[in-house]
Amino acid sequence: MVAARAGVSTATVSLVANGKTRGRVSEDNIFRVRQAIAELGYVVDSVGSSLARGVSSIVVLVAPDISNPFFAKVIAGVRESLGADFQLLLSVTEAGEFPRADDIRRILALRPAGLLVDAPDAAFLEDLSTTGPMVLLDAPGLEAYAPSVNLDVAHGARELAAHLAASGHQRVAYLDSVTGTATFAIRRTAFMEEAVARGMTVDPAHRISTTIDVGASAEAFAAAWPQWQQAGVTAVVCATDTHAYGVLQEARVAGVRIPNELAVAGFDDLPYSATSNPGLTSVHLPAARLGLKAGEQLRGLIEGRDLEQPQLTLESSLIVRGSTEPATAS
Repeated sequence: MVAARAGVSTATVSLVANGKTRGRVSEDNIFRVRQAIAELGYVVDSVGSSLARGVSSIVVLVAPDISNPFFAKVIAGVRESLGADFQLLLSVTEAGEFPRADDIRRILALRPAGLLVDAPDAAFLEDLSTTGPMVLLDAPGLEAYAPSVNLDVAHGARELAAHLAASGHQRVAYLDSVTGTATFAIRRTAFMEEAVARGMTVDPAHRISTTIDVGASAEAFAAAWPQWQQAGVTAVVCATDTHAYGVLQEARVAGVRIPNELAVAGFDDLPYSATSNPGLTSVHLPAARLGLKAGEQLRGLIEGRDLEQPQLTLESSLIVRGSTEPATAS
């Protein structure tokens, strides 16, 4: 119908609809086809096209939880690397839940060009058992399954412990995430091991977990603070900046002076951390670069290129701000 209205062949319509006109279709024919498409309301059947080609232009990003604003930058990096040639489809689970292979297999019916999988576990990857192009993000210890881009989050965690110890803190609390991915276990373990090595105490009773939500972390801190204060806790490390925002919010309500009475730190280095009052000390994790590099790796696989570095690790670093200025531990 489009071809008939525009007075061209169906092959010409296909070239215009799929953006493959350069050097193949005249400007006049492009205009007439686009006009006919607009008048008829025609859209390309992407599923039908993928069946014809054997693969679609869809890239699927599988993530266990995108409640953390950190993922907005990851997604932006992925989009930048993929460009206009691919459409990004997000497959997201509920907070604290891992993706299920059965759910992803249903998405594979769309014949995606490739998969990006964030923070998976080995059981999921073994159950999925896909043979198509796949790249893992933030999946330490799983490099044998696929090319991956990881974060050296442990380095920043150790830097944070050293900073708090040098500031005189002796008893520290930890506000963790309920998301049971490896990255949270690594940052927690690295911090605690370095803290103990530097003479600080992180009592198991002073470790609590919530979803990655400002309100939830504020409530958790409000409930825990009286006990922490009585025990002599002078610093709290949060698994994400979002958790830390909740602590800062509730601390203001409770009249807790930051950092004089309590130092607060997080992970991610989100944009608001530099402008909060006080500014939030945070372990910088290069979210946009994580997405960018993962997208570049996947695009290389899709295009059949050999990857120069199948396994990449991006550095983390500590950004010190007013929420942990040196305070005398009690």
